[in-house]
Amino acid sequence: MGAIYLIRHGQASFGKADYDNLSKTGLKQPVVLGESLKDRVPQLDAVQIGSMKRHRQTAEGCLQGMDNNTGWVINAGWNEYDHEQVIERYKPAYKNKVLMKADLAKTLNPRREFQKMFAAAIERWLSNEYSDEYTETWQQFQERVLKALNDLRESLGPSKTAFVFTSGGPISAVAQHLLHISDDDIFKLNWTLANCGITKIIYSDRGMYLSSLNEHSAFEGAHQNLITYR
Repeated sequence: MGAIYLIRHGQASFGKADYDNLSKTGLKQPVVLGESLKDRVPQLDAVQIGSMKRHRQTAEGCLQGMDNNTGWVINAGWNEYDHEQVIERYKPAYKNKVLMKADLAKTLNPRREFQKMFAAAIERWLSNEYSDEYTETWQQFQERVLKALNDLRESLGPSKTAFVFTSGGPISAVAQHLLHISDDDIFKLNWTLANCGITKIIYSDRGMYLSSLNEHSAFEGAHQNLITYR
């Protein structure tokens, strides 16, 4: 029996000019995670990361915490969907990030209003009614992620252990496939994924199965201040 650990990146820099960069909290999270995995995962055969900066930073921190020097392979198949395009197609004026921040700042709870707006933008993307407006449709995104998963599984061989440092969207797409969750419900799951949470897949010649979803016990107790979701 082999295992593939899908690890969501640490907290990114929401509201900053460069979202694709871990925050101060986000840099601490993978190190703490790695320390908790050091004894749990004594053998690590392969590591893959998406090509985003936050994926690399998370991999560096986690492997540092594990005292593990396994090298990694970059696979853009594990990249997140283009959330900026999803927002801009829903509300073209928000291509201007200054305007978006100004509009949100006028509300009582900017983060909640952003979440509400983003959920509506995601719903539009999932609907298939405007597919020609997106560089990558929801279905194309799903296919890309599942190809990355299947290619990794084939490359590993039997009874190996791999880490994948990726984002919430790909993890949700994998969970949707393995649990047969509908498109209408998948982002209810996506919103609950913790930064540096682990989704574990076990595999054998009989197939792939979800063993755990969004496990983040490394941040409970003494490290509960490190639990974040965005």
